[in-house]
Amino acid sequence: MIERLKVLNLRNLTQVNLQSTVCNVVIGANGSGKTSLLEAIFLLSRGKSFRHHQPKRYIQHHQNNTTVYARLNDSRTLAIQKQADATTILRLNQATVYNQSILTEQLPTLLIDPSTMDMLEQGSASRRQLLDWLVFHMKQGFHPQWVAYQRLLKQRNSLLKKTRQLTQVQLAELKSWDKGLSNHAALIHHYREQVFTEWQPYFAKSVLQLLPSYAEQLSLSYNAGYDTNVALDVQLNERLEQDLQLGYTRIGNHRADIHVHWRSDNTVRSDDVIDSQATNTNTASSNHEVNAKLPTLKEQAANVLSRGEKKLLITALRLSQLPLLLNDNKYSASFDNNSTSRATPVVLLDDITAELDDRAIGILLSTLAQLPCQVFMTSLTDDIVPLVNELWSKPRLFHVKQGQILSVD
Repeated sequence: MIERLKVLNLRNLTQVNLQSTVCNVVIGANGSGKTSLLEAIFLLSRGKSFRHHQPKRYIQHHQNNTTVYARLNDSRTLAIQKQADATTILRLNQATVYNQSILTEQLPTLLIDPSTMDMLEQGSASRRQLLDWLVFHMKQGFHPQWVAYQRLLKQRNSLLKKTRQLTQVQLAELKSWDKGLSNHAALIHHYREQVFTEWQPYFAKSVLQLLPSYAEQLSLSYNAGYDTNVALDVQLNERLEQDLQLGYTRIGNHRADIHVHWRSDNTVRSDDVIDSQATNTNTASSNHEVNAKLPTLKEQAANVLSRGEKKLLITALRLSQLPLLLNDNKYSASFDNNSTSRATPVVLLDDITAELDDRAIGILLSTLAQLPCQVFMTSLTDDIVPLVNELWSKPRLFHVKQGQILSVD
């Protein structure tokens, strides 16, 4: 958990030095700097901003760099400095480290903000990242495989862009890369599939809380991005001519996706089918009858739900990740038995009162209050403060005005 946070030269935050607690509420007008504070925490954890990828866009004007520093409740310290040319300096306990993943492991952050509320209609990248955030923190072997896969994919795509006709040397090199991609892809899919399976019941529970009327109709599915029954290098070889024409690799882990499906009321759920098969004595005829009722088509939930319902669904997706992560034995075992040595997830809630109704906000905050996580939330007004005071003991309130953040005692 972050106890002390310092921010220098990030947007209009010239110099911030604040002491935080389990629940922190930041109140201010639009453009005051409250979202920039969340951006700073996200930058420290992920090595990038959730608003702009180019550091020069968030480094304060006329400054060469921005720095974010945090001291955790077990005295560990984390720091990141970003230069305008994207040069990055990372430190853990005052020592320089060279991989962002080291800081990410120490400070897991989960962001719920207005920009994520269009996730269902956007491309697959944001939904894939949602799954990979869980896999990264739950499966230690995932990140090295993902990094190696991305490196090979970049080399392959670079070659595909350069030419439409490969030489024998280039073809041999490509096949070598494809074999490596295939090996890494199998492990990445294995990790993703395991975590996705564990995630399902948590998602179902969140949907039951936030969208109870649709709990029977909504389901989650995972698409690996390629046919996992056939080695990826075999499929890449079969599609090589098309990839050469397009100049990029069309299948693989980088095209994975998760979908939320809508099942109409007149279809039979798979668990209902299992119950019917278990209780029916005439299995030969009954199985044919039951299978005939199975849904053959599923509508994308984004095409059915209203905008308000989509927001609740996306909130359910993100909210369901925290209890899974915190209940995961491998995640718990990756730190000492001393609870203060365990990485506390930090939840960043940006202007949720503008996106969710009172009922949804109540469910979201009451759920977070019951989990061992730290919360930073922003709001335009202090209307949310009474509910926060009910749910958390001694929350901390901050007011932001023109980049100045003041604690309200």
